[in-house]
Amino acid sequence: MSINAFIDNEVKSQDVVVFMKGTPQFPMCGFSGQVVQILDHLGVAYKGVNVLDSNELRDGIKAYSNWPTIPQIYVKGEFVGGCDIVREMFQAGELQSLLAEKGVAVSVTA
Repeated sequence: MSINAFIDNEVKSQDVVVFMKGTPQFPMCGFSGQVVQILDHLGVAYKGVNVLDSNELRDGIKAYSNWPTIPQIYVKGEFVGGCDIVREMFQAGELQSLLAEKGVAVSVTA
């Protein structure tokens, strides 16, 4: 399986996927950690994919999304953005609205 096919499968087979440095239990950078905190706070079920496991994956996800930074968040197959975008959306209540629109369960609405 090519790296692009692997990424495509992950993005399309999970409701919420975070391509990140480290894991949700042990984020390896502050930006990945912030995204994990936001999603955990909202009680969203998500899958973390550690890009540090493979240079091919780290480069591949940037090419896949045409986005230069990590973490990258996908909801129902759609690229949402990186840490700054997700944080701003969360603070404005837009992330919660997007998740609800896409049918992703959120346990905290405030």
